[in-house]
Amino acid sequence: MIQIENVSKNFGKRKVLDNVSFSVNNGEIVGFVGLNGAGKTTTIRIAVGTISPNSGDVYIDGYSITREKKIASRNIGWVPEFPIFEQDVKALDYFVYIAGYYGISAKEATELGKKLFEEVGLSGREKDKLANYSQGMKKRFALAVSLISNPKNFLFDEVLNGLDPQGIQFFRDMALKMKREGKAILFSSHILAEVEAIADKVVFIHKGKIVKVSTIDEIRRSLTSKSLRVVLSNITKEAIEEASKFGEVEVNGNVIIIKDCKADLTHVSNVMSKYQVLEIGWTTGNLEEYFFKVISGV
Repeated sequence: MIQIENVSKNFGKRKVLDNVSFSVNNGEIVGFVGLNGAGKTTTIRIAVGTISPNSGDVYIDGYSITREKKIASRNIGWVPEFPIFEQDVKALDYFVYIAGYYGISAKEATELGKKLFEEVGLSGREKDKLANYSQGMKKRFALAVSLISNPKNFLFDEVLNGLDPQGIQFFRDMALKMKREGKAILFSSHILAEVEAIADKVVFIHKGKIVKVSTIDEIRRSLTSKSLRVVLSNITKEAIEEASKFGEVEVNGNVIIIKDCKADLTHVSNVMSKYQVLEIGWTTGNLEEYFFKVISGV
């Protein structure tokens, strides 16, 4: 379990985090979302102990990351957005070197490395230098390293950035596997559709403050209102005025969105047909829509 309690952080005179608190329970995936510079990475770096907070603390399975860092860190797996490793060294050799810090012998570490390389999809690339790894491969290597101590808690910081669809699928499946094993996973990402697909709960951070925490079920219930999407061959002022009779409209290119439309689809279609309708149908909201509603109220 990861408990972030009243964490604040300043860089010089700039307040980056302001009294941040939330938790990630065992067997739970928590999405962590916010605009660039909102404080996601700083929060995660404090949680894993690479930087210290000005106030507050993080507890990993009850152990303080500031006062009991050695034992707390053993129960954390961390995959950063941009993993940084020695480049001019073979991957498995570097893995064995890192495993030594956990008191694992070279022989045991070599066997463990081969097993974990296979698990993360790097089998056959153990003797490659890390300089020859792609960004996605470096993230998989970072995951293998994070699994050395078989921790109960994982923090994925924008791991999907720069990955191809196969890489995205891999990390999504890995997070879900860890959840089934009862691990606590904090998953930050700009790809909100992926967060929506796997998260149990979403924490929204904006300008260094937690502005909302919602379960994914609460988010979906709030997005049950339907809007009507009307695609026209040509948008005219008259078409927009006609559509606005059915509700608030939003225009994007040749698409009109009638928000919270209460009229029957057939009726709207008949009325709008004179404007050469190419496509018409209901659409529901998503996490991205919910996110911008949340931060717009701050």
